[in-house]
Amino acid sequence: MAPSGFGSLAARSPTIISGRRDDPPGAIVRPTDTDGRVVMVSGANRGIGAAIAERLAADGHRLSLGARRLDALAASAPGVDPDRILLSYHEATDPDSARRWVEATVNRFGGIDVLVNSAGIVDRTGLESMDENVLDEMWEVNVKGPLRLTRLALPHLRLSGSGRVINLASMSAKRVKGDALPGYSMTKYALLALSHAVRQVGWDDGIRVTALCPGPVATDMMDPDDETITQPEDVADLVATVIELPNTASVSELLITCRLEAWA
Repeated sequence: MAPSGFGSLAARSPTIISGRRDDPPGAIVRPTDTDGRVVMVSGANRGIGAAIAERLAADGHRLSLGARRLDALAASAPGVDPDRILLSYHEATDPDSARRWVEATVNRFGGIDVLVNSAGIVDRTGLESMDENVLDEMWEVNVKGPLRLTRLALPHLRLSGSGRVINLASMSAKRVKGDALPGYSMTKYALLALSHAVRQVGWDDGIRVTALCPGPVATDMMDPDDETITQPEDVADLVATVIELPNTASVSELLITCRLEAWA
């Protein structure tokens, strides 16, 4: 098990800077401020999560990055001012690590404006041979992990006045193709349902929720060298766009395809 601590960049005095916390809940505001938004990104040490972290750092946001491997996290946002980044150990199956990460983020930056649930795992075993223990692990990481973080972050997202939750779902949350990903699809359908549930709960407080549903992406879950499929940077660009949308232009689901889908 990875050490349950924070990286050297975490040892800072709390900094309370947020341009939107005085707005009334549910105010129609455009989520921009001169110091950037406070963004938590899970699974930020590789793949889509790392690309999101790098893009949002370039956009000037303050980042709280979580993953099991702190050494890999440091490479996700190279050259970022240490005062604008927090690296935290986060194990999606461990409720205590989620609580510690959220608390550390609030102590460091004074609040949370955006939560990006990017951590996820996949299993390609068919329906009849699928191991239920593997399914349980996917359920913990892909569904209960985002659920825990979201519930912990909600009070702070409400204070933001324009809080955002972005869940990395999948095209597998919209359709089932063949027998390659039955368990994975089950968890991503559930994550999509969670996205809509949080959207209902947080709407009147200015919280907007988006489920990103990409098809194949060039990560270690697929083929990182395949240039014919969606690149992690493409997804990161969309996350950056969603964060900047005003409360009056919310995207509930965003389907991202690199191949023809008859229904999409």
